[in-house]
Amino acid sequence: MATDLIPYANAIGYSPEICSYLTADIGAYLKKVTPLSKAYSDIKSIPKPNVLVFNTNQCREVQDWFGWFANEFNVPLVGISTPRTIGEVTNGHITFIAKQMETLVKDLEKVSTIKFELNKLKEVLALSRECSELWKKVLDTAANIPSPLTFFDGTIHMGPAVVMRGTKQAVDYYKLLLVELEERVENHIGAVDNELFRLYWEGMPIWGRLRHYSELFASLNACVVASTYCNSWIFSAFDENDPFRSMAKAYTELFIVRSDEYKEKYLKKMIDFFKIDGIVFHDAKTCPHNTNSRYGMPQRIELETGVPNLVINGDLNDLRCLSDEQSQTSIEAFIEQLESN
Repeated sequence: MATDLIPYANAIGYSPEICSYLTADIGAYLKKVTPLSKAYSDIKSIPKPNVLVFNTNQCREVQDWFGWFANEFNVPLVGISTPRTIGEVTNGHITFIAKQMETLVKDLEKVSTIKFELNKLKEVLALSRECSELWKKVLDTAANIPSPLTFFDGTIHMGPAVVMRGTKQAVDYYKLLLVELEERVENHIGAVDNELFRLYWEGMPIWGRLRHYSELFASLNACVVASTYCNSWIFSAFDENDPFRSMAKAYTELFIVRSDEYKEKYLKKMIDFFKIDGIVFHDAKTCPHNTNSRYGMPQRIELETGVPNLVINGDLNDLRCLSDEQSQTSIEAFIEQLESN
């Protein structure tokens, strides 16, 4: 639906160059439509919130995005502003974010009938860490040859880690999934029949084309075994004994907010761990924060590791920025290159 909705946000002044999550969402509100109506007939549009909460650690647009809705609904807007291009995560970084989190508690209590309970937060955080640890084990099964799952599978299975983290349901989901994947590993069942090439996806998914690219890579006996994106919901630093500081540490360690030097070291570790033959960099037109192919990183990594790369031009949401034909030709040529190596 996104490509049809984005122009409505463009019409009120939002640039086509900015986050297409933002423009698609505001466009949906302006058009008074939501895909949730297909599942829930009583949901006609975005429900009015009591408060909007943002965190800029993944991108600065969320503050402007939620700010628009705060003005539209005339409700409070509160949030956390985070540092970017971090090398080493320091005590100063952690304190800076933790104090903002603690301030949020007071802001949220003003609009809520529920009082903050530290013990409840500790329970939720313990479940969140368990969810994260299980999710990491799920993704790590892809280090096996053949891989029992693909990056495209991961974009679907990450759902509970994204929207249900901190619940027992999410933990139970990944326990069940991990058992199935371990059985597949034991029985040498791969996600891609006759896996010949193992690829790493760096950058955002192309959400409107998951099936298309999943089937294309599989048809070329190539398995996209891992990605930076799916790893974004692994928070190993969570500690219920020090909730605010451990949350601050976990969110500040995220790949997206780190320096290029850190990112390149991280990617080289992923190449070794997952036994990668080639890297696909997605240059997402409207998401510069999650695009790492614009300042020479692919070339530097290839020079240091010998692992070739391919850059695909597209977008996470706005399919007008994507040429399926051009991308398919590039991918097929890339696999031919791997075959000749």
